[in-house]
Amino acid sequence: MDRNEWSLAKEVAGNAARKAGELAKERFGSKLTTLHKDERGDLVTEVDVEADRLIVETIMAVFPTHRIYSEEAGEGGVESDWVWHVDPLDGTNNFALGIPLYGVSISLSYQGRIVVGVVYDSVMGLNYVAVKGEGAWQEETRLEAKPQGVLTKSTLSWIQGHAVGKDDRKALALRHHLEHSVKRVLRMWAPSLTWAMLARGDLHGIVLYNSEGEDLYAGLLLAREAGVKVTDFYGQPVSWLEDSTQDAEGSSQQGGAAAAAKGNELEKGVYLVAAVPAYHEELLKIVQAGI
Repeated sequence: MDRNEWSLAKEVAGNAARKAGELAKERFGSKLTTLHKDERGDLVTEVDVEADRLIVETIMAVFPTHRIYSEEAGEGGVESDWVWHVDPLDGTNNFALGIPLYGVSISLSYQGRIVVGVVYDSVMGLNYVAVKGEGAWQEETRLEAKPQGVLTKSTLSWIQGHAVGKDDRKALALRHHLEHSVKRVLRMWAPSLTWAMLARGDLHGIVLYNSEGEDLYAGLLLAREAGVKVTDFYGQPVSWLEDSTQDAEGSSQQGGAAAAAKGNELEKGVYLVAAVPAYHEELLKIVQAGI
């Protein structure tokens, strides 16, 4: 595991994210060809496709032996311990509706652990970068999540996956419980930027319900490196962030077994609670009470 590879990856991802973000900003507000990806109504525009191609080509030109998964192009490259995840336009619905809240998410994993994460705020022109064990940064400023105040008077964010339907009673009940437990529950529909807010300390926590994909991994590392504690709904660690994937997966399996014993089915998806240690236990209890 070569940290020089991480350093080069950080530079390549940062440059690719900035170029893709600038492309999106240039096209923002213009006439777009918008298509529905599937029956759920997820959108894709030609900007998604162009930005995706730009990023994938940039990465593969430097790392031809790496695996890559991108939001629009899908799976590519060769079998490798090194795996990239790319969301070229996180917040496509916002972008298509003329809401200036969208960005780029790029991450690199090594043997199942996230080692580099880049989030680019396309509207503000801000680059967020995290390297495992080396901290999280907003441009030249190191991030330390230090929210203040009482959790029940704070703002949390809710992130849910595209597969979560309107009739998902568990999701509805939990979100309703959160909204009655804290001052405000924010839904931005741009997950990577939400994780950046948590890393900055602007949010007290994130509750993620049945959501995983290219827009998740970079933000997770960013938050973790800024001092945020991330667990599943049962307080178990997340394998993608742990030093020992095997140990973390074992803990997660124990958590899943405990959940099954309680008659819960939530372990089938990705369900996360994220907050700095000072608030994590309290937020976790609120979530557990809501499920």
